[in-house]
Amino acid sequence: MSDVQRDTIGSIEEVAAQLKEAAAFIGKRVINREEVIEQAFCALLTAEHLLLQSRTGAGKSLLAEQIFNTFEGARLFRVQASKEQQPDTFFGGLDLDQLKSGRIIHNTQGSLVESEFGFIDEIFDANDFTLRALLSLLNERRLMRGVQNVPSTLHSVIAATNYLRISEVTEALLDRFMYKAVILPDKDPFIQYKISQRYLVHGGRPADPPKRIPFARLKHLHQIVRGEATDHEISISNELLYFTNITIRQFEFLRNRQIVDKRSDGAGSDFYISPRTQAKSLDLLRALAMLKGRTMVAHEDVSRLYFIFATVGLPEEVALFRKAYTTVLNSLTASRGFDQVTVLLDFTDILEQIRQQPRLMLQPLSQFAGDQVRRSFMEWIKEKFGAEQPKDHNRLVLEQFLADFIPVCDEVRELKHSVETTLQQTLIAVERELQRET
Repeated sequence: MSDVQRDTIGSIEEVAAQLKEAAAFIGKRVINREEVIEQAFCALLTAEHLLLQSRTGAGKSLLAEQIFNTFEGARLFRVQASKEQQPDTFFGGLDLDQLKSGRIIHNTQGSLVESEFGFIDEIFDANDFTLRALLSLLNERRLMRGVQNVPSTLHSVIAATNYLRISEVTEALLDRFMYKAVILPDKDPFIQYKISQRYLVHGGRPADPPKRIPFARLKHLHQIVRGEATDHEISISNELLYFTNITIRQFEFLRNRQIVDKRSDGAGSDFYISPRTQAKSLDLLRALAMLKGRTMVAHEDVSRLYFIFATVGLPEEVALFRKAYTTVLNSLTASRGFDQVTVLLDFTDILEQIRQQPRLMLQPLSQFAGDQVRRSFMEWIKEKFGAEQPKDHNRLVLEQFLADFIPVCDEVRELKHSVETTLQQTLIAVERELQRET
């Protein structure tokens, strides 16, 4: 049995309290960085990487070291990148005997490959050849060089930089860092006073927390966030999933419009959120709920998705995401659109059941009345037709339900159109299957 399986975390509320205590301790050592600390905890819970950018001396290294110091039982690989370095700086020295026979084999002991955490300072000082070699390790968690293809224990990397260097390779590297933050120096005299206080006590070095969190526990929490644990579940409702995707699309639209507006030549948009990133946002939602001690994702968690879709520390980007969130939320809330979204999505679940089991179309539709939300569908049938319909009228009932459904806002209207398409595809597939059986 693994350490992750043996770990007992208690309730999600207890987990949240422990993480909150750990974050508060870091916040006392690294002043005025609460939002970046929360973002970093989300990166660790989702097993993703974090890129910190700031001018020299803003405390990036201290922040990273203090975060990693929260956990015990994890190996930390530290390196300051430079242009002269080769991939063996990160992967371990080459086996000279293997090299003589033309085989590139790294001795990975003590390297980033065999570490759970990594801190790469001044990452963009590394040359493109070395950065390209890092891509598969950061993304697939595998060392793939020459004939060597081995799994890595790497969980999360925090990288720091004073600047961004744009090239084909560095753009691919940036894509590996799901979380990004810019740390701006705070010149407020009181903030500087508090920083000076901490420096007098710790001399700019990371402090040991009163209690460390076992790395095995972090792995366990990651399993919960991924939906892979058997002892705890953080659920996401169908309507919230739909709301999340609409919000992300709205943000993508606003970013592209903003880019076009800023261009004097009126060129097209180029901001793109990949399906992979959009799917991983669900892990972030569960991590945010966990940090709040909840076992169900709430609408307010969606408002924090700017942790991966925007750069924390850049007010303009964060404000744009919040605008997208607020716009969609107000549209659906003011018109009771969430209720309609729930009904339509539940209706698609009924269609999926019918598609999977075509013979359900030969039975009374009352079979679907057990669910509380689906009961609204059955109430509509009784109101519209007065009684349970004969089985040969099921198609008419399903079509009429959507015909009578009046959307209250554009978001619901678009969903209804998709559901109408799904209904017709389902009816065609069911008809074919029933004909084949006869």
